[in-house]
Amino acid sequence: MKHRLSKAFVALANMLAAAVIVAAIGGCSTSSPKTAWVEPGFKSIFNGENLDGWVLMGKKGVGYGVTNGAIYCATGSGGNLFTEKEYENFAMRFEFKLENGSNNGIGIRAPLDGDAAYLGMEIQVLDEGAAENGKWGKLRDEQFHGSIYGVAAAKKGALKPVGEWNTQLIIANGRQITVVLNDVTILDANINDINDPVMIAKHPGLFRERGHIGFLGHGDYIEFRNIRVKEYPRTTITALKGEGFTSLFNGSDLTGWRGLAGSPPERAAMSAANLAAAQAKADELARAHWKVEDDALVYRGTNYDIGQLCTAKDYVNFEFLADCKIEPHADTGFYLRGTPQVNIWDPFTQPTKSGSEVGSGGLYNNKMHPSKPLLVADKPIGQWNQIRIIMAGEKVHVFLNGELVVNDVTLENYWQRDLPVLPFGPIELQSHNSVVWFKKLYIRELHPSVR
Repeated sequence: MKHRLSKAFVALANMLAAAVIVAAIGGCSTSSPKTAWVEPGFKSIFNGENLDGWVLMGKKGVGYGVTNGAIYCATGSGGNLFTEKEYENFAMRFEFKLENGSNNGIGIRAPLDGDAAYLGMEIQVLDEGAAENGKWGKLRDEQFHGSIYGVAAAKKGALKPVGEWNTQLIIANGRQITVVLNDVTILDANINDINDPVMIAKHPGLFRERGHIGFLGHGDYIEFRNIRVKEYPRTTITALKGEGFTSLFNGSDLTGWRGLAGSPPERAAMSAANLAAAQAKADELARAHWKVEDDALVYRGTNYDIGQLCTAKDYVNFEFLADCKIEPHADTGFYLRGTPQVNIWDPFTQPTKSGSEVGSGGLYNNKMHPSKPLLVADKPIGQWNQIRIIMAGEKVHVFLNGELVVNDVTLENYWQRDLPVLPFGPIELQSHNSVVWFKKLYIRELHPSVR
């Protein structure tokens, strides 16, 4: 009951926060494109004359243009027209006008490359009348106007008739996404309420902290005008706690952590007495090799794989955050459900270890599925790297310093290759014979933990 009340309270708090923002921003009244908008905190991101400040990716046909103070997507054309600037938490206000059968979208927190609907988020924009008449076949609820495409359904019925200007407000504040269409709130969704492993595996962009805003053209004519944005402060650790994250490290000692008493197969083969003895020895080794220095967990061992540290709890599906720093030539990483591993190593210092030039974040021990990261996103040696790992079913996403370096990759069972990855297990901080530092360790469970 305590857990349910807590979730209800957080949901109510998020709704109230969104309501306060909407009220502070004010209503969205229709106006001509020549209106001089004076709104505290808002800045225009379209000058009404040209596409300065925007970049077109994947151009189709003639792409986009400007007419009568509005951006338009030409018929039979399109591509993704993104802001050059990236945004994290913001309110976006704009007007748009549809033709019969218009279909477009608003990309938020999106990368420039790839499908913004999955690698970022897409707020759907389309003619509901054409959708109801079956132009695109039978659509799912989360494909209609104002929805987070493929994820959360918006309410229908607030669009004005085709050919009239609509006003829309999109608020992306932390994990809360709100859409107000013609002064009607049609979507108020919290990303943290999404727990379906299949959906999470398909949409890593739900977890992206910042990215570009863009228009996602699909070959139909549409116009946008009076486009302006108000930015909000970056998400803080305090805010993370309000969004369901729990700290794994208190900054003072090893509370909540224990030594690693062998591999999962080894532990499974031990008697209760032998397991207890092995755990006591592992705890002693962990305390000898791991220290707390300046609010960070530091490994200063000198023997390969001696004194490994893991969470005292086992986890199933989760979102895990950590800051990590390494010395030159270091090699470390994270075991997920007791399974190796998201690798962190040195891609810069010469001579590099074999393979480390590909960068950190990859699922190093995969044999049948990708093991390398998509790009090198490491910061220079000695600087802190920010890691975000999402485990959903057998699938893993990894963000390194805000870049998606692992997208929907199956984590293989290192211990028994012919079986799926273990269904639950601890998170382990890997240690070899180099100095590594960890801090700001947080976890948000997407499924109840297993003790």
